[in-house]
Amino acid sequence: MGIRFTVLSSGSTGNATVVDNGDVKLLIDVGFSAKKMELLMKERELAASSIDGILVTHEHSDHIKGLGAFARKYDVPIYANEKTWVELDRQIGAIAEGNKRVMETGGVQEFGTMKVESFGISHDAAEPVGYVFYEEEQKLSVVTDLGYMSEKVKEKIADSDAYVLETNHDVDMLRVGHYPWSIKRRILGDKGHLSNEAAGDALCDIMTNKTKSVYMAHLSRDHNLMDLARLTVNNIVQERAPEAKGLRLMDTYFDRSTKWDVLSPSDSDSE
Repeated sequence: MGIRFTVLSSGSTGNATVVDNGDVKLLIDVGFSAKKMELLMKERELAASSIDGILVTHEHSDHIKGLGAFARKYDVPIYANEKTWVELDRQIGAIAEGNKRVMETGGVQEFGTMKVESFGISHDAAEPVGYVFYEEEQKLSVVTDLGYMSEKVKEKIADSDAYVLETNHDVDMLRVGHYPWSIKRRILGDKGHLSNEAAGDALCDIMTNKTKSVYMAHLSRDHNLMDLARLTVNNIVQERAPEAKGLRLMDTYFDRSTKWDVLSPSDSDSE
């Protein structure tokens, strides 16, 4: 089958994504209660009990809210680096020792025929990471919660078939928004979140002719609009990379899941 994935939900209030190669189903983050996770998975005809492992990007609550409860209920192993585990141990309750797996930043973990590589990103967490998924010639990159995209990150995720990429805020909307300046400064800083403009610029540096879809993720409900994010990224791509044809800019949602996207030679989508 190759890789297929669905963004179960994404935004400032919670984040979770499932990646499936037909044999192994992996969950990236558990930013909602176990009950909510079950409902989101049901939308994609996916049983929560079928998850084989959970990959954690970092310890902020919108990524681990239901992590402990979900892992305990379904006896699922959790993969995170040592610094993140220190923070998780303080927040998610007791986890069976056999389900506490250390996956160091930059490491590669094999799940059957699918390989997963983590890479460091810039965010105000203990040791935040993104993930790249490989299945034969297919490549999926998931990267959110980063203040800027370094050249090392660009090199790691370049030439992917698909991206789940942060488009957190519109800079002008954030600047005039109601947040205190201290929070605005954090979001705009190098360890904050990626703006629409920054995501569009980065995309031009990393995508190739094989890139078919980009899922715009982790949108702020206060300082962004999906239409605005899509328009901004599209305008930048059209200006800087007019040769990029057939690229799909896909929405993600804070309250529902995206359809399954299947990475395959025929580039087909399914429900």
